[in-house]
Order: sequence, then C-alpha cells, then structure tokens
Amino acid sequence: MPIFLSSFVNKIDKKGRVSVPASFRTALGSDNSGIVVFKSLQQDALDGCSVAHLELLSQSLEQQDLPPDIFELIETTIFGGSIQLPFDGEGRITLPHGFLNAVGIGEEVAFVGRRKTFQLWDPKKLAAHEADARSLAKAKDISLSKIIASVTAQSLAKGA
Repeated sequence: MPIFLSSFVNKIDKKGRVSVPASFRTALGSDNSGIVVFKSLQQDALDGCSVAHLELLSQSLEQQDLPPDIFELIETTIFGGSIQLPFDGEGRITLPHGFLNAVGIGEEVAFVGRRKTFQLWDPKKLAAHEADARSLAKAKDISLSKIIASVTAQSLAKGA
C-alpha cells in the first residue's frame, strides 16, 4: 500500500494539466497508471488515491453493517463523485475544470501527502488550513511521541 508524504506545489497549464509529484507516482507502485480524485467530504480540497485504495474502501464497506443512508452517502459522494485520471507520458494528469472550480484551485495546486491518500489544494487555502491544524494540534497537546507511547502501552496491556 502506498505512503504519500510531503507537500508539493505545481503549476496547472491552461488545459488543466499538472505534473503529479514523482514521489507520489513512485508510491503508487504497480498501480501507477493514474490516480482517482473526488471532492473532499470535509475540506475545500480534492482527495486523491490509487484505484487499489478505492477497491480496499469498497471491500471495507461490504464488511460493515452501515445504516443504508450512510452507505448511500458514501457511494454517491465518493464512488459516484470520483474520476479516474490517467498519467500521460510525462507523468501529468488533466484535472477537470469543474473539479478545480469547485474547490477554488487556480493556476497552482498543492499536493499534500496524507499517508494512504493525498489531497489537492489551492496553495493559499492550504497555508491557512495548516496554520489552523497546527494551532489545534498544539491546543490538544498532540505529539508523535505520545501517540507511540499510547500504542506501546496498549500493546503491553494486551500482552499482560
């Protein structure tokens, strides 16, 4: 499964073509013929992932006992709202203008790694979102060492 890391800002040409960061294309591994994007359910951004990730989501949905209305929402917004974008010979995709306009992306797009998925943002909106996220993380006293310590403590408790 791919791990998408870091952030990159790339220019979008007049046809909507943009180069997907090389490290993102590499992270796709054997699933590197293109990506899938859809409008984020929570942010003013586009969510992106591999086809394999959407297949995993589909399998996961089948194994859950979700209320029909939630199942319908996920199918409509994610699967129905997704578009598969193939790479051209130069590692570019063509982003539909309707998707760009919906989230306010103009001449540049920021690709943001989110472990198993990534997002595409207007760079200025991303800067504001990151500042808010850092402030909130600080206020909630979130740190990597605390996350690791918590998981370690849980593992030790299960083994005891």
